[in-house]
Amino acid sequence: MVYWLFSGRAVYSAFLSECRKGFSYQQNFGLVNVKLKWAKDKSLDAVVAAEKDLRAACFLVSIISSASHCFVPIYHLCRHRGQLGLPQNLKLSTFIRRYPNIFCESHVLDSGGTRVPCFGLTPEAADVHHEGLNILQQNQKDILDRLCKLLMLTRDRMLPLQTIDQLKWDMGLPYDYRDYLITRHPELFSLVRLPDDRVGLKLLSWDDDLAVSQLQKNAVLQQKEEDLRSNSLAFPIRFTRGFGLKRKCMEWLKEWQSLPYTSPYTDASHLDPRTDVSEKRIVGIFHELLHLTIRKKTERKNVSNLRIPLSLPQKFTKVFERHPGIFYISMKLNTQTIVLREAYDQQQLLVKNPLVDARERFASMMREGFLDRSRGLYNKTTSAGVKKDPLNVTCSNQLSGTGFSYEDESDCNLFSEYYSDELMPDPS
Repeated sequence: MVYWLFSGRAVYSAFLSECRKGFSYQQNFGLVNVKLKWAKDKSLDAVVAAEKDLRAACFLVSIISSASHCFVPIYHLCRHRGQLGLPQNLKLSTFIRRYPNIFCESHVLDSGGTRVPCFGLTPEAADVHHEGLNILQQNQKDILDRLCKLLMLTRDRMLPLQTIDQLKWDMGLPYDYRDYLITRHPELFSLVRLPDDRVGLKLLSWDDDLAVSQLQKNAVLQQKEEDLRSNSLAFPIRFTRGFGLKRKCMEWLKEWQSLPYTSPYTDASHLDPRTDVSEKRIVGIFHELLHLTIRKKTERKNVSNLRIPLSLPQKFTKVFERHPGIFYISMKLNTQTIVLREAYDQQQLLVKNPLVDARERFASMMREGFLDRSRGLYNKTTSAGVKKDPLNVTCSNQLSGTGFSYEDESDCNLFSEYYSDELMPDPS
């Protein structure tokens, strides 16, 4: 069966031809007005909450480690604040000092004689970071494939770099993925100027071997030959414990699952957006998109601007509310995070990407450092002067004439605002 699906382009084209037969049923199924309740899932909320501040810390580690002397003045770190996702009223230096087992602090004098903090990495944090770089190198093929698949989901095989920047953390892309991946693979990617003057990333060639969704792969592995022939693939469904479905909703869901499945990698421009068949295709797109992430989750605002590239209708994120057995919307960390339910057993990720292990080590270090600091195990060191070692001389030369001090962070809050197309109040 696996050979039948993956043996070559000719066979795969025949498979897609069979898939398209389901399109003829689209007019027979209107969009049923069913609304399922939202129910809190403590296990998946804990998964989201466990990554609090992790992205910001890992991004800062990447920035600092790439510096020539591995120590970076605070004003330089502030320039990257828009990518960290920190609260606007939280000073960056305050955040960094929360984790003294990851970041170490030094000071230099600016041209006015003011002490300006510089931050570096502790030896333990540097070791964990280097382990992560080795994992990235070992898994470069997987990272490239997932980036290609992301672009293949779009109508023009192209996305603005700004959109990819929003997803790079969830997809496990290197912080400097433009230099690490794009420029090293000119046979795959090209940077283009978009009509709105932004820079976009375009995939240069289509790969039929990659154009197979995770749902199709799972159906082959589970030997669901009848579902493949009829093209009525059903999504795995899991509800929060104690979640009750009315009989009407159960009947609708059973019928909806039996509708034709449209691969997210095929052209569906002829589907009527007012039908359940079209909605199933939208669910399939985000089911696949979440499978491209390493933790099978992403913030809702990260996908809200994908409507045009993915050829989606208005208010397309309504599918997250209509299908709580497939997606879970967590309200933790003052945002909405979409989690793929099938990927988790309680708080345990069923299939763990190697990149997750390195991040979990950082998360453990952050918890340990924060607790130790709150217990007073890290005492702030004070001194009357600043040592004139080579590092400080270099940093002083960089700061000379800038007029910056470590308090000058207010002008560095270069936030990039992204809004969800559909804001949902917390029902709790």
